[in-house]
Amino acid sequence: MSESSPTAPRTRAPRPGGRSARVRADVVTATLAEVTENGYDGLTIDAVAARSGVHKATLYRRWGGVDGLIADALTASADTPWEAPDTGDLGEDLRRITHEVYAVFTDPQLGPTPTALISAAQRSDVGAAALREFFAARHRQAAGVAERAAARGELPAGTDGAEVARAATAPLYYRLFVTGEPLDARTAERAADAAALAARAGLFT
Repeated sequence: MSESSPTAPRTRAPRPGGRSARVRADVVTATLAEVTENGYDGLTIDAVAARSGVHKATLYRRWGGVDGLIADALTASADTPWEAPDTGDLGEDLRRITHEVYAVFTDPQLGPTPTALISAAQRSDVGAAALREFFAARHRQAAGVAERAAARGELPAGTDGAEVARAATAPLYYRLFVTGEPLDARTAERAADAAALAARAGLFT
């Protein structure tokens, strides 16, 4: 089992600049490496302290324990800039989004880290809350593809862009984290096309 925290874990660590920002970056990097290698059950404050060079007393004070570390790694990921595609066509934009999900999670080098982080986040209330915030942030960003499509007259006015993004990506995450079925490029494309079709039919207004 993973370490329990001696204090209540926090979903967000302080984010000032300078040394504190560097400490946070080192800790997030170490957390990602440890959870990728060892999973939630093998993630420990001692291991993150050793890998990051940050004293474990600091980790407990700022992050509360391993659940706080996982949550902040997700917060850091959500804060990473991501630009939704803008090809001028809703279907192509959604296909690019779903292809990106497919490409990242099936890449032997890139995929293990987000897979491990999401799996770990589902093991704690604090992590699950941070995971919801992460996806909410990404859906808000991806909503722009539907909002632009509505402005072009491609979608009905009042279409909920975030719901369109959810509909496009949900089948991929279902395979990745629920059924364990294989994920391929055709599945990713089909999910995007189905969401685009439903959006054009007005199902997300």
